[in-house]
Amino acid sequence: MAKLEGITVVDLTQFLPGPMLSVMMADHGARVIKIEPPGGEPVRDQGPFENGHSVWFANLNRGKESREIDLKSPDGKAALHALIAGADVFLEGFRPGVMARLGFSYADVSAINPRIVYCSISAFGQTGALAHHPAHDMAVQALAGFLSVNDGPDGTPVVPGAASADMAAGLTALSGVLMALLARERTGRGDYLDIAMFDSLLPWCAHTASGAIAGGPAPRSASQRSLGGAGFYQVYRTSDGKHVVLGGRELKFARALLTALDRSDLLPFVEAEAGEQGPLIAFLRETFAQRSREEWVQWMADKDVAFAPVLDFREAFDQPHIAERGLIIEADGRHHIAPPIRFAGEARWQPGAVPERKTKPR
Repeated sequence: MAKLEGITVVDLTQFLPGPMLSVMMADHGARVIKIEPPGGEPVRDQGPFENGHSVWFANLNRGKESREIDLKSPDGKAALHALIAGADVFLEGFRPGVMARLGFSYADVSAINPRIVYCSISAFGQTGALAHHPAHDMAVQALAGFLSVNDGPDGTPVVPGAASADMAAGLTALSGVLMALLARERTGRGDYLDIAMFDSLLPWCAHTASGAIAGGPAPRSASQRSLGGAGFYQVYRTSDGKHVVLGGRELKFARALLTALDRSDLLPFVEAEAGEQGPLIAFLRETFAQRSREEWVQWMADKDVAFAPVLDFREAFDQPHIAERGLIIEADGRHHIAPPIRFAGEARWQPGAVPERKTKPR
């Protein structure tokens, strides 16, 4: 039996954080009723497309039911009211104050259904100086300090490769909703969650920003993350213009590599302060630049070193590991990233159908 079978979710969210939360619930058996505005969620029109559907939309909305409801109309409000009465979870991602103006604040919704778990997801939360500041993922990363260490070659922060604030909020909200559902089993009552992308991202910075958290200086770049730019926690360029990483500073890894390279004399630098590792870092840069990325992959195959090639997404998805763990699933002519949460007691996961666009909104 799927873990969330029997749970009904009414989901008003769009784009990334809320849909990620609700698709993970749908993947594990919850009934998710996705409420879209008249004309459908804008992500439906965001390419690339596969078999007539946005890949982005399909991966975040599979297995859900879709209803187009105009929340400003009397009929739309009545339709949502009826859905709330039979729901366990209510998700919304509007800016603070919008749901109250529409007549669906937590007070309004809990009056209809006291057992409901109501989760608001916003950029900065329902309170505080930034509560009404408009923002998507990158602006949240900027204000959280996260973007400042994502430095490019000229020192200008570059656009992040992943929507970290969005994803952090989705995972945080999922944890909170499940906790609230568990507590409801004891109390019989639902609860309200105020989940902010900003709040959710800050704990992800605890490692990188540890000095600043303690009142000290901020790190200048991501290369200083946790280890201050240590030689064995670096990205190195190879002779073919590609890159590899050393991702483990433990002495056993350093000894394995430096011994194989006949430079055991550099071992004392491994545990030195990062600013004092110049000779080690210079040697590693020069060494990795002498061979191609693939040559280093082959050379490292029998070495006990925390090493990896830097792959693009196509290369990453073509790895045998992806197929062996069933991480990309094809169904109905579409490809899906499999859910990362797996239970031994659940049947092998298959993606649910992608909800079709409705033509006659209510």
